[in-house]
Amino acid sequence: MTLQTLAQRAYAQSAAPTRTPRDTEYEAISKITHRLKAAAARKASDYSGFVQALHDNRRLWSVLANGVADSDNALPNDLRARIFYLSEFTEQHTGQVLAKKADVEPLLEINLAVLRGLRQSGGA
Repeated sequence: MTLQTLAQRAYAQSAAPTRTPRDTEYEAISKITHRLKAAAARKASDYSGFVQALHDNRRLWSVLANGVADSDNALPNDLRARIFYLSEFTEQHTGQVLAKKADVEPLLEINLAVLRGLRQSGGA
């Protein structure tokens, strides 16, 4: 390997875009939302996959709630309260979905709305 090739590789690695915490949040929510939507579409043939996707979404919202409950969180109080409320709603609604008393669609809509908000405020 030549010095020029090594230099090009080293430079290419340092030129990789820096990811912000908002980018990371966007990616995590996006992946879980995509998995939940796909699992919902095939829940008749793979119910355990659907349950796992619901669990992953519930866990995501638990992490978000813990984040906004932290006194060091820099988000405005109103936004923190809304995120915490959405976490509580997700917890309750997921139970209803599992009991087959509600549809998964509101959970997907919430995630998509959060993704739009992250994108508009400078996210991914």
